[in-house]
Formats: sequence, structure tokens, C-alpha cells
Amino acid sequence: MTVSDRTEVFVYEGEPGEKTRLDIFLANKLPEFSRSRLQGLIRDGNVSINKQPLTKAGRWLDAGEIIEVHIPPPVPSMLVPEKRPLDIVYEDSNLVIINKPAGMVVHPSPGHTAGTLVHAVLGLIPDLGGIGGEERPGIVHRLDKDTSGLIVVAKNEPAHTWLQDQFRNRAVEKIYLALVDGHPPTETGRIEAAIGRNSSHRKLMGVVPDDKGREAITEYRTLEKFTDQTLLEVHPHTGRTHQIRVHMAFLGCPISGDTVYGRKKRTLPIARHFLHAWKLKITLPGADKQREFEALVPDDLSQTLKALRQKPE
Repeated sequence: MTVSDRTEVFVYEGEPGEKTRLDIFLANKLPEFSRSRLQGLIRDGNVSINKQPLTKAGRWLDAGEIIEVHIPPPVPSMLVPEKRPLDIVYEDSNLVIINKPAGMVVHPSPGHTAGTLVHAVLGLIPDLGGIGGEERPGIVHRLDKDTSGLIVVAKNEPAHTWLQDQFRNRAVEKIYLALVDGHPPTETGRIEAAIGRNSSHRKLMGVVPDDKGREAITEYRTLEKFTDQTLLEVHPHTGRTHQIRVHMAFLGCPISGDTVYGRKKRTLPIARHFLHAWKLKITLPGADKQREFEALVPDDLSQTLKALRQKPE
């Protein structure tokens, strides 16, 4: 299916003397688009008032004015689609939920110009509805390169906005499986500690004073105890970069195999950190009830647990 351009026409019916901003008015009329996307359409000359094009998103409207919005089709992405196998947990016309393998980077970047999840999704879905005016998948949330598990990818702009709003409003329940070195001070717990850039290593994150970072909340529950490790079910209520890894290290129980925030020498024969995005509860676009999805624990992690369970106390 090819997505064609379209034009929407609205009349601002505010009372005489009452005004509202153009971008706010359009956000209410076209909720499938993000505010930044609408501002981009205005900036690019795709919006006119009373047949007069304008480029100022903050323009105030007067009652009776006619607003015309031209929505062009998404432009082709410059990324090259790649045919790579993906573990599809769920798929419909709006989104795809993937069990991402460890070692796969999500977003293209200067150091990762091929082999990313985005490249693979482009190869999987040749006709995307487009996100932000470009034919590309909409990555709704993040997973670190070496974290396996569930990640949601939107196929079109309305789905992307719908899903982003859920994550922003903390209406999504994310459940991770984490093996940590040591034992937390309590069987269950809640960590409330702001996260920001590490002052000594700007590429890393760390727990910082509240006024230096962003609110971060993580809850955990003990599933199984071993001699030197603990298996946890972890619920992050916020989505800060490296949040679980930073909070577990702050608790004194870093993720097993995490040589960045944890112990430099691995305590177990595992090639990456033991963190898996295990379960996800989310409301699909157009639905009114949450659905739960689960990603099977990958072999490297299940084998690690098997070895620990067989190890004599």
C-alpha cells in the first residue's frame, strides 16, 4: 500500500476576541501527529490560513479563520533495508513487537551504519506508513545493545503517537528479568534515585542529586537466591538511559556480566550483562484494555541459570 498525500481543512470557531495558537489547534484536530511533526509541517510551508501560507507555529488564530493543512507522503528513507531474521512476538497493521537478540543495536548511528534493528525492520516491512515524514519504523522505547527482549516498533505515525503517549504517561508495565551479583538488602524494594550524566565519564550515567538529573524509579522482587547471585524481577517505572543497570549498581548489586556499571571481571561465564526485557503490558492502538506479551528467556541466560541451580551450595 502506498501512502499518498492528503489535505485537511479546518475552521477555527473560537468566540470573537478569543485566540489560540496554530500548533495547539492542529494538535487537537490531528491527534495522530506529534506536536513536533505538526510544527515541522508548518515550518516547511504545508499550512495556510485563509489561503496564505505561513511558517510560524505560534501564530495566534482568530475566530472564523480557515486553516488548510497539506500532509505530504513520507519520503523514502536513506537507510538500506536488510533481510535479517527477527523473532516476531506480535504483529498487526499498526505495530510489531520483537524479541530483540543481545548484540543488536536498535538505532543507526555513526558507529553503527548497518545491522541495526531499524535496518532489519525496514527489510521486514517494505511498505511503512512513515514516521515524522520519512519511510522508517517508529522506535517507541529503547533497549541497550546487550539487553535482549521485547521492543515495540510502530509502523505508522498514529500508532507511534498512541504508543509514545502510553510510555510518557507511565501507562505501560515493563518487567525485566535480571541476575545481579550479591543479594539486595530486602526481598523486595523500591529505588528512587535521580539519574544523570556521570560527571567523570560523560558517556555513562549515574545516580546524581535530584537537581542534577531526572526522576528515576525502579522496583524489584526476588525470584531466586543463589550463593553469590540473586535472580530478580525488575519493574522500571521510568525510562531513563541505563536505568536498571545504574540503580542495581547503586544498590550494591550490579547486573551480573555488566563490566561498565558492575565488576570489571565477570563473576560468571557469560558474554554480556544478564538483563532481559521479559514481559510487557500495553494497550494496542484503538483498544481499551491492556494485553500482555512475553519474550522467552534466551539460551545464554537460561543456561547460566541452569548452571547456578546445579551448583552445590
